[in-house]
Amino acid sequence: MNLGNILPYIAPLVVLLLILGSAIKILPEYERGVVFFLGRFQGVKGPGLIIVIPGIQQIVRVDLRVITLDVPSQDVISKDNVTVRVNAVLYFRVVDPEKAIIRVEDFGVATSQLAQTTLRSVLGKHDLDEMLSERDKLNSDIQEIIDSQTEDWGIKVANVEIKHVDLNENMIRAIARQAEAERERRAKVIHAEGELQASKKLVEAAQVMSANSGAMQLRYLQTLADMSNSNSSTIVFPLPVDMIKSFMDGQVTRKPDKLDQ
Repeated sequence: MNLGNILPYIAPLVVLLLILGSAIKILPEYERGVVFFLGRFQGVKGPGLIIVIPGIQQIVRVDLRVITLDVPSQDVISKDNVTVRVNAVLYFRVVDPEKAIIRVEDFGVATSQLAQTTLRSVLGKHDLDEMLSERDKLNSDIQEIIDSQTEDWGIKVANVEIKHVDLNENMIRAIARQAEAERERRAKVIHAEGELQASKKLVEAAQVMSANSGAMQLRYLQTLADMSNSNSSTIVFPLPVDMIKSFMDGQVTRKPDKLDQ
């Protein structure tokens, strides 16, 4: 067979193979293809092998996996007028490829911008203490707001996490002083409560001893035994109040006798 006779068929064959190669698309399990026919939406295809007619049909690939979006640091003024820098991370995925391609130009950029504005808006309504101690609640509030607004774009926001709340040095020192003052206040309150409980128990013990003279004597003997075990050179003997009172009464009654003599 003459090569000159085959050569005119080679060029069309090559063009046909190139067209078939560009028409055949293979989409993995995590991707979908949004197909347009002459500019009009035709359908969502995939995964697997699909055929797209070059020049007539156009396909836009959409990844359905969870996308991690790092929200840049934002300057936020809290409700109590404290300036902080906050950054966060956003997890979202495409649940409706048609809406994600048709209703928004770039759903990734749009979601990022929406996350930044929502972060400033939500955190600006809370005090600094709430930002530091109630992150779970703030994460939930931000996630619900972003998710409700991206629903029309076919986007599902799975989670939002605030990573860092950065403060300046003056504010850090002020918070440290506040925490130290709070610890001292709690220590004083606990000490006062202990003193109150101890005084109540002492009153109850005094009432029991006053009702039973034998208990007073036993307590007196126990005190003497404790003093004898100490190494102190000075020993003080406690006397019951009743004994002192009777002694004083005797002294008062004898004074008029001396005057009479």
